[in-house]
Amino acid sequence: MDEAYSFLVNDIGISDSVIVACSGGPDSMALLSLIVSIKKVFDLKVIVAHINHNVRAESESEKNFVYDYCVSNDLVFEYMKIDSYSDDNFESEARDKRYKFFDDLASKYNCKYVLTAHHGDDLMETILMRIVRGSSLKGYSGFSRVVDRGSYKILRPLIHLTKDEILSYDDSNGIKYVIDKTNFLDIHTRNRYRKYVLPVFKNENSEVHDKFYKFSSVLGEYDSFIDKYVDSVISSVFVSGILDVSKVLKFDKIIVFRILNKMFEYYYGDNLYVITDNHVNLVYDLLVSSKPNSFVYLPLGFRAVRSYNELKFDSSSDVSDYCFELNEFVNLPNGKNIEMVKKTSNNSNNVIRLNSACVKLPLYVRSRKDGDRMFVKGMTGSRKVKDIFIDCKIPMDLRNVWPIVVDSDDNVLWIPGIKKSKFDTDLCDIIFRYY
Repeated sequence: MDEAYSFLVNDIGISDSVIVACSGGPDSMALLSLIVSIKKVFDLKVIVAHINHNVRAESESEKNFVYDYCVSNDLVFEYMKIDSYSDDNFESEARDKRYKFFDDLASKYNCKYVLTAHHGDDLMETILMRIVRGSSLKGYSGFSRVVDRGSYKILRPLIHLTKDEILSYDDSNGIKYVIDKTNFLDIHTRNRYRKYVLPVFKNENSEVHDKFYKFSSVLGEYDSFIDKYVDSVISSVFVSGILDVSKVLKFDKIIVFRILNKMFEYYYGDNLYVITDNHVNLVYDLLVSSKPNSFVYLPLGFRAVRSYNELKFDSSSDVSDYCFELNEFVNLPNGKNIEMVKKTSNNSNNVIRLNSACVKLPLYVRSRKDGDRMFVKGMTGSRKVKDIFIDCKIPMDLRNVWPIVVDSDDNVLWIPGIKKSKFDTDLCDIIFRYY
């Protein structure tokens, strides 16, 4: 903890206002106690930012715990509850809402710093998960100790500490905290890495978290260099929302992808969380396609449109009436995709398993029709697709473009992401996933 203390006193100035992100758990309470210990010496104004992600029943008691600590230590308490999420990407959307909260607080209190309690084990988990599932150069680097947000900086003073070191600090100093029981459940990917993977690395080298930090820093430096280069050249290929295809393809592929990401930022702004690597790959394929005129569907009613040597995004025209043959891959008007896969352990409604002997091929994916009915898996009789949409609280504007998978006899096999039919079976030779 000495290094974290030195880091703080070297960066934070006299009479500064600082924001501390605090969940009430052992990590953030250790960080908050450290700030409280230097509060009087540095004449700091400390604002504690507590976020209720609205996914656990204990959230209200955790809020009260942090609030009581703030009252006892003369700290400003700021609270945000995330009321709802879209269906696209929970983690990404939650992160964006957290940063928006930090942005607003930094402006409100004229703060130079936001402190978070991310530690060395967190960094290892993040890097390993992204290596396994795939990411960008920036993603593989995990997260940085210092992040410049323009008007303020995010500082992560505990990044050189392990979880065990933080718990030991809490115990030695009598620091109370709350426990999130979901951190011990194997259903969460990060928990499995924490419980089963990290101990193997630590057994090989007790200082392995520092090795991961060095790895993160090196990748971060390379990523920063590429980003600065892209900023210096992007105006030559991307003007007023239009990308010059021939010019951009003269760059190396890694630069092209970074330029495409900038293009998505330009069009999507605060809604960037709905964009995945799959969308970027689709647009890249559009760039290199031999077809001079084509388009792909993107989230939130956008299309990426290639017209000879120009590529731009526009609002989709009416796509409430469509039908595509479902082979290995289909890009859908709602910006999502259906892809044939060889195997998956996913049993959610985002996956369907079919036996070709029990359905009539070829299969199709289309918009809904009046009178559509489906034999829902696990239920007797059929139900109207309209009623299924209503029960699942699907907004009216999404129902008309929501994909319906049918066979050649027009039997409704699957409403991706919502319900599977009685045709879903483990004795399958066809598997599709929706993402």
